[in-house]
Amino acid sequence: MDSQLLLTALILGIVEGLTEFLPVSSTGHLIVVGSLLGYTDESSKVFKIVIQLAAILAVCWDYRSRIGQVVEGLAAHDPAQRRFAGHVLVAFLPAAVLGVMFHGVIKTYLFNPLTVAGALIFGGLLILYIEKRAYHPRIHSVDAMTWQTALKVGFAQALAMFPGISRAGATIMGGLVFGLSRKTATEFSFFLAIPTMLAATVYDLYKNWQLLSLEHDLPVFAVGFAASFVAAMLTVKALLRFVANHTFVVFAWYRIAFGLVVLLTAYAGWVDWTH
Repeated sequence: MDSQLLLTALILGIVEGLTEFLPVSSTGHLIVVGSLLGYTDESSKVFKIVIQLAAILAVCWDYRSRIGQVVEGLAAHDPAQRRFAGHVLVAFLPAAVLGVMFHGVIKTYLFNPLTVAGALIFGGLLILYIEKRAYHPRIHSVDAMTWQTALKVGFAQALAMFPGISRAGATIMGGLVFGLSRKTATEFSFFLAIPTMLAATVYDLYKNWQLLSLEHDLPVFAVGFAASFVAAMLTVKALLRFVANHTFVVFAWYRIAFGLVVLLTAYAGWVDWTH
């Protein structure tokens, strides 16, 4: 097995785990870093699906107690747990429907470093704008949300189908705009990620399963999966601590700087982002 390929898998796994739940676009980072490392062949498509699955499983493990409560509550017809599950489902639907409709177009025309750079900059400016608004949270718990608010957050999440916007960023910022507290918006983003990313993973694997070669790819995928899982576990815990006392402005400036670096290197000819 090529040690360079294993190192690439390790790096991309860490990048996925660190960025999946931050408002900085994990997909955008994987496109840019994957292009920079030269890992853009057909097997890389399945690899990115696998490490995204690892990140979402990390959240499932971290919130296993709450997920267990929901499952038990649904079986016992608990109104509170049924309402919570219903809100997650309602928020999931916009991205699910639009994703199936536009999946092919988005993958074909938008998955490249330069469009990602533009989306990173735009998303950063949007975060700065939202953070400068008067901030008056009305909803301080995911259990206090209404289905109308959940649906609005779901439509915000659908914006993240454009690579570089960030699913986490869209749902968290959308949550703030629609009256959620920072902690509530962040936690709901985590819960909403579970059906959204699982559905996207299953759909992508179905579309790309023929690209998978277990004999050649299994060690690479295993390294990336493990790295993504561990990094995501650490990031989720750190982000909840961070949002208790900070705004998301630092992520906005990071997005803008990262996007500008990609555009500058392309304009100057220092990096060929087309391969």
